[in-house]
Amino acid sequence: MKQNHGREKELVEAAFAAREKAYAPYSGFSVGAALLTEGGEIYTGCNIENAAFTPGCCAERAAFFRAVGEGERNFAAIAVAGGKTGEAPASACPPCGVCRQVMQEFCDPATFLILLPESPEKWKTYTLAELLPLGFGGHGKI
Repeated sequence: MKQNHGREKELVEAAFAAREKAYAPYSGFSVGAALLTEGGEIYTGCNIENAAFTPGCCAERAAFFRAVGEGERNFAAIAVAGGKTGEAPASACPPCGVCRQVMQEFCDPATFLILLPESPEKWKTYTLAELLPLGFGGHGKI
């Protein structure tokens, strides 16, 4: 686990702001993500649910898809903030397995950082390799 409070606070705050835009009428669990490119741009995303469930999209993937759609391919870090809609998070909200695999596709597992805040002031930082050991493919590997 790594701890770094440089640009990370800005990223955590952007994740909490993105969480406010979540569309989560079925689970009542709102998530926001803020993705930092190696060039310093921040792309945000929120979870978007659907009555049919599978067409929904996690906040992390929404941020990645938005950034990739804009031509970005190099990423440094992501902050993910989630919890019961309308309430402060009770704990950290780690990315699901599908989102971790999307990260593996575009990021170096050894250096890509994942910030998991409990609040806008307190978070823990992990590498993708720590959260997805033995990840499949991606990042130039097959």
